[in-house]
Amino acid sequence: MLTRRDALKRCGSAALALAAGRLGLAEAATTAVARGRMAPRIDAAGGTSLFWFEPDDPAIPAELAAIRASGLSGVVLTLAPSGKFWMDDAAFEKTKANIARWDAIVARYPEYLAHVRNADDLRRAQREGALGLIYGFQGTESLGEDIERIPMFRDRGVRVIQLTHNRRNLVGDGCMEPGDAGLSNFGREVVARLNAEKIVVDLAHGSARTMAEGIAASRAPLLISHTGCRALADLPRNTSDATLRALADKGGVAGIIFWPYLRTDTQPMAEDVIRHIEHAVNVCGEDHVGIGTDTGIAPIERTPAFEQDNREWVASAVEDGIFDRGRPPDLYTFIPDLNIADRFDTLATRLSKRGHSDARIEKILGGNFAQVFGEVWG
Repeated sequence: MLTRRDALKRCGSAALALAAGRLGLAEAATTAVARGRMAPRIDAAGGTSLFWFEPDDPAIPAELAAIRASGLSGVVLTLAPSGKFWMDDAAFEKTKANIARWDAIVARYPEYLAHVRNADDLRRAQREGALGLIYGFQGTESLGEDIERIPMFRDRGVRVIQLTHNRRNLVGDGCMEPGDAGLSNFGREVVARLNAEKIVVDLAHGSARTMAEGIAASRAPLLISHTGCRALADLPRNTSDATLRALADKGGVAGIIFWPYLRTDTQPMAEDVIRHIEHAVNVCGEDHVGIGTDTGIAPIERTPAFEQDNREWVASAVEDGIFDRGRPPDLYTFIPDLNIADRFDTLATRLSKRGHSDARIEKILGGNFAQVFGEVWG
């Protein structure tokens, strides 16, 4: 989830990038996919700093320019709770306030943003060159113990709900829980109600057992919105080949993340993103792989202040167990050679150069997610 920390670091950086002409492609996009954007471009875990800006913030024009330059027609936007709070009324009220704030932001920038509630909205956003915001949760804490909150949140526009974050909640175990207890009985009720309300179930951040049991319990295609391949980097946040195959058998899609989970040693680069994409395609097929960057859309300006702040954050992440000890102190939660707004175009070009067809690239860059959304939402 894009946090206030990310937004504060980024304030002014997009403006600097825009002035330097660096919101565009890092390398020439030569494929038909990159030139024509024939399929929707969907990031299954992303965001924009607009949430943190006041309406008169001078950084807004550059943020909007990055949104336009990205070429994205859809992004699954995290409204709550991302492991930050638990199952109380404060969490419930904060989530409703976040939804209202995003509704106001969409209304303020109608030429750039659109709220996606169904497949037609997603197609309209692509056609009109807007960024379609797909409201989602990273965790079910906002439900508390009240399953009737699911239809209420659907009425407010929520269309993707992730069952857990890193920790344990009432639904099941997250990936950082050593017990790996899987889904609770309440969790199975939640999955069934999400299916009934036509909300996409997301298994990202789940423990291995939670993901496996979530796939088995669901009657509809699911997402693992942002993950890596555990066969390439054996880390709790990544997904095993067996789970990827089970997800594909249920018609679901796994999005490859841009975080340091793509390697266990050094900083991942674009070649690592492609390595995980290609492994996932080989395991579960080209119809079941996408991109879930878990990053903001605007590029990061790597100033000395940013580098210092980032090192401090990485150190805290190591203490919290998010990253293993021994990793470099200057890890980044973005891919340095894809640190541009239109990173999907660059990926299209690189995948084409490796021999992937335009049809396959279209699926990976958004077509597969659009298929699941259309099937679940109707």
